[in-house]
Amino acid sequence: MDIWLITGLVVMLVVIVGLSIWSGTKAKQGERSNSMPVVAGVIIGTLVGGSSTVGTAQLAYTYGMSAWWFTLGGGISCLILALVYAIPLRRSGCTTLVGMIRKEFGSQVGIAASVLSAVGTFINIISQLISATAVVAVIAPNLGIVPAVLFSALFMVLYVVFGGTKGAGMVGIVKTILLYVAMMGCGVIVLQLVGGVNPFVEMVHGIDNPEGIQFFSLFARGVGTDAGACLSLVLGVLTTQTYAQGVLSGRSDQAGRGGALISAFLIPPIGIGGILVGLYMRANAALYPGVTAKTALTTFVTAHVPSLLAGVILGTLFIAVVGTGAGLALGISTIINNDIVKNVTHKFDDPKKAARLSKLWIVLVLIGACCLSTGSLGDTILQFAFMSMGLRGAVVFVPLLCALWLPGRVDPRFCLCSVIVSPILVLIFGIIEVFPFDSLFVGVLFSLLVCAAGAVHGTTKSRERRN
Repeated sequence: MDIWLITGLVVMLVVIVGLSIWSGTKAKQGERSNSMPVVAGVIIGTLVGGSSTVGTAQLAYTYGMSAWWFTLGGGISCLILALVYAIPLRRSGCTTLVGMIRKEFGSQVGIAASVLSAVGTFINIISQLISATAVVAVIAPNLGIVPAVLFSALFMVLYVVFGGTKGAGMVGIVKTILLYVAMMGCGVIVLQLVGGVNPFVEMVHGIDNPEGIQFFSLFARGVGTDAGACLSLVLGVLTTQTYAQGVLSGRSDQAGRGGALISAFLIPPIGIGGILVGLYMRANAALYPGVTAKTALTTFVTAHVPSLLAGVILGTLFIAVVGTGAGLALGISTIINNDIVKNVTHKFDDPKKAARLSKLWIVLVLIGACCLSTGSLGDTILQFAFMSMGLRGAVVFVPLLCALWLPGRVDPRFCLCSVIVSPILVLIFGIIEVFPFDSLFVGVLFSLLVCAAGAVHGTTKSRERRN
């Protein structure tokens, strides 16, 4: 640490937080006024965080190319969001995904989906706080885990409470540009250090590898595990309120769909830089005493990037993590306000009261996440992210499909069974690991079968009424 690194870091944090607060004052919350770039900023600014940067380098340190699934899966999911979901979402007339499910299947299904979806999103906030501590640990190694988590949560509050969706979108644009410069720049530095692509390949083949890991395989952890990770990403993004909120905030269908499409093409390349860094640090671990998989990226930045630029990059990585956690917290507060509170009481129907309550939920959510982000959880950044995506997908994906494309055909009782049992199956089979593939497949298959049975039952009852 030197004065130039600290200067770059502080300037970056001040600029980003200032931009968030300034841009957030320029638009009313919930208004459909965002342009295509701002919609893309909301999506990328939330989806590309600690898991796409710090977490990708961490997993690449251990498994190589299979770490690409978070950003690659993110791109695939945004493509589906743009081409399949964007227009139906915008024309549904609802402000939340769970609201669409509640409108179709009733309040019982809506409340169950609200609570379980919020829990899945909450888990991902924990992974972002853990990622943030990896950055803070390099900047202030003696700070301690609890102060590092609290410091990170404070910036999440500043990022979204004062900025809102508009602020998140504007910051997301700046963050995307900076992340491209940072991650691609780190990748280029790696290739310069080793002398090019061919020497890099030779270096990776020379890694001490008693486990026989295929570092250049997208399925290094096994087809079932990595395909499940991709599915978790796709379903998680398609069923997460924050990303839908970005599409819904567009000033037109073209802006909403175009923002998701831009995101689909910009997200995957960001992971490549993290993979190059993770493999380089694994091959040269002896040169960096104390380096761990979690700190591979931040250690590389401080060791090989000029101090002022290193400070800017560390600030960018920190804001990337903060932005994702803040966006997810905003999504949870929107779900709680619109899908739970409004169905229990009308005291907060006034927009100003609802906005204040939303900010309170954000603070409470982040306090809860802080309490669960310390201890031995620090080595499981991507695992938490994938688990979060999988749980959200199991809860919302199939019921949302039915609400959008099979309205009036599925018996609500079957949908309620799907919403409650599917995530439980994901957790159970994720813990006991009976199958050689991701437990998300079990949850989604169960949900499909139950809702299909509900469609048959609903069709039968409809025929009986007509007769």
